[in-house]
Amino acid sequence: MPHQTTITERGSFAVARCSCGWTGPARRSRDRARTDAESHGSPDPTPSAD
Repeated sequence: MPHQTTITERGSFAVARCSCGWTGPARRSRDRARTDAESHGSPDPTPSAD
């Protein structure tokens, strides 16, 4: 199931939330909250085979 993220504002803070129950840290920057949401919804990078 894909993650459905939203940004919620609490006073002067923005918080990323996901339909799976995950909540990101409170940020003063909406852009940082969006970045948190994007990184939560993306798959983990594949480790390099060195």
